[in-house]
Amino acid sequence: MSDPVVTLLLVVALFALLGSGIWIGLALAGVAWVGMELFSSRPAGDAMAVTIWGSSSSWTLTALPLFCWMGEILFRTRLSEDMFKGLAPWLEKLPGRLLHTNIIGCTIFAAVSGSSAATCATIGKMTLPELKSRGYPEGITIGSLAGAGTLGLLIPPSIIMIVYGVSANVSIAQLFIAGVFPGILLATLFSGYLAAWALLHPDQVPAARETTTFAQKLQASRHLIPVVLLIVLVLGSIYAGVATATEAAAFGVVGALAISGAQRALTRETFVSSLMGATRLYCMIALILAGASFLTLAMGYIGLPRHLAEWIATLGLTPFALVVALAVFYIVLGCFLDGISMVVLTMGVILPTVEAAKIDLLWFGIFIVLVVEMAQITPPVGFNLFMLQGMTGKQITWIARQALPSFLLMCVAVLAIWYFPALVTWMPAQMKLG
Repeated sequence: MSDPVVTLLLVVALFALLGSGIWIGLALAGVAWVGMELFSSRPAGDAMAVTIWGSSSSWTLTALPLFCWMGEILFRTRLSEDMFKGLAPWLEKLPGRLLHTNIIGCTIFAAVSGSSAATCATIGKMTLPELKSRGYPEGITIGSLAGAGTLGLLIPPSIIMIVYGVSANVSIAQLFIAGVFPGILLATLFSGYLAAWALLHPDQVPAARETTTFAQKLQASRHLIPVVLLIVLVLGSIYAGVATATEAAAFGVVGALAISGAQRALTRETFVSSLMGATRLYCMIALILAGASFLTLAMGYIGLPRHLAEWIATLGLTPFALVVALAVFYIVLGCFLDGISMVVLTMGVILPTVEAAKIDLLWFGIFIVLVVEMAQITPPVGFNLFMLQGMTGKQITWIARQALPSFLLMCVAVLAIWYFPALVTWMPAQMKLG
């Protein structure tokens, strides 16, 4: 049977299983089983056992449940409320004023969360009611939050960076460092857009309720001390070269527990609920990773990655054309799958092609995170859109329209890292972390 026919059959089988409501991890493993049984000589049962055990027992993957737990602990503290108190006084004179709390709050919380959904939900619970009560238009507040919430994927520590690092065999510490400048760039683009919007619509931005002195601003900044200390503990230990990503994740859990205890939010109930929340999230991710690893192995035995790479090579695409094609591919794929599923499902097929085009895998990891961010705010399966729909009661199509400027700004960020790759590669090259 020809390779295109095999590919088509497997894709149809995968979407049929996904459409039936079966868990994504089981759907991936089921398609892999069918593929190996029908189109290869390797016994599927033995291959599945070895692959799933190997993918689930990776030491590098240990960082993932720890960062999930850290985010769950912080979700149950007053951290986001304190961030608002510390940031608001400094934004009185900036065009757009408190609209920037969405961007800055998400940027700061992303540096201790690692999850887009957790960042969007945590900051949104605090800023949306406050901004609405102060008279800020819902469209711009919800749209900016939808975009800024995606920073949880790009600014380290990032769960999806860990997944990509494991899948592509790229240093997670290097990925974390590589995401800093692009994350700051994207946050700056978001804030720049809000400032421009405010200048064009001055009548829609409420006047500041009160003016604070410099001394009062400094006093309010004390609320930012816990989150700053946690960022220094987690990221500083990686950047200083004294801890691996996994060890830094353990530091983060201890720091999050300390903050929760200091705020008197650490009770038996919150401890157990945070632990169970992290366990459920990691089990979902681990099942997807296991199924995707088996599917990657099956595709390798069938020969699909090699044939796909050879086919793309015959198209004569330049590296830039390949990157554009992959961006469109991932954005379309993001209409149907979540980010982690997109990464683990496609790496086995895409990486040989990317390596053949001599594209740096570290740079490609940040590129993947950016296009997955775009998928977070594209319907019908945009996780941030779902999150905001549940929080605001608005239609998902309306939220997607409000988030369109953020989507376009992410396109600008992708072009920026293509034309200036040092935005991604310079800092890791200086630190030489493994």
